[in-house]
Amino acid sequence: EQLVESGGGLVQAGGSLSLSCAASGRSFREYGMAWFRQAPGKERELVAEEIGGNGGSAHYADSVKGRFTISRDNAKNTANLQMNSLRPDDTAVYYCAARSDWRSSRYDYWGQGTQVTVSS
Repeated sequence: EQLVESGGGLVQAGGSLSLSCAASGRSFREYGMAWFRQAPGKERELVAEEIGGNGGSAHYADSVKGRFTISRDNAKNTANLQMNSLRPDDTAVYYCAARSDWRSSRYDYWGQGTQVTVSS
């Protein structure tokens, strides 16, 4: 499964961005999707992940709850991250990831990342 992110960029604080992750495989609907981010000098952290086996539920990092929303479109083989009310501390490289075992926290496939920069 190859993952390619898009949609990153520069935005002012309070603004919105929508990230997209295009998957190339034919088994996209079987994978649990997630978004991670890594800021300079910090460890990679989980931002949002699908749970429940069908993408109908999601877990979010406390720092993004109520502002970010993960979703998927199985017809287009894409996973999305809608980011609203962005803050400067949201600045990071954002990665999408896919796991074949919905019960596992181990991710099998990763995208190359897309930069999100939020100016104050």
